Amino acid sequence: MEARLKPSRLRPERELEAFIRRLSGDGAVVSFVGIARPTGRDGEPVIGLHLDHYPGMTEASLAEIAADALKRFEVSDVAVVHRCGHVSPGDPIVFAAAAAPHRRSAFLAADYLMDRLKTDAVFWKREDGVDGSRWIEPTEGDHTDRDRWREPSAGDR
Repeated sequence: MEARLKPSRLRPERELEAFIRRLSGDGAVVSFVGIARPTGRDGEPVIGLHLDHYPGMTEASLAEIAADALKRFEVSDVAVVHRCGHVSPGDPIVFAAAAAPHRRSAFLAADYLMDRLKTDAVFWKREDGVDGSRWIEPTEGDHTDRDRWREPSAGDR
């Protein structure tokens, strides 16, 4: 399992190559690359995104999400590499991957990783635009996506 912050340029092709190289016997790898968008939710241009983090806490949140995916799905390995600091529009911001003997588990684990990263990774995200900056939070849709993975409690049954 790998979970780390990347304060400099993220190169997804290198991350995927390194991930595949360390595998042995898996038949499926699913990866996802998130790209910083050039516009905000309101459609206004974004000139940059800044991801602030709390040293130690942010890394622990990434590791917890990756470890949870390993426990929950029949996968042999997962990787999460997330940018921090300034990210320009069009630049990769996150790389997530899962490896498994068969594709279904790898797809599910990668989907789970991203749903959790969007809502549970400890970051403070600021969009910088031509008219100023604003802090952004996960959307209601992001929380709905994450909540579909929630285990039902005794009261839900």
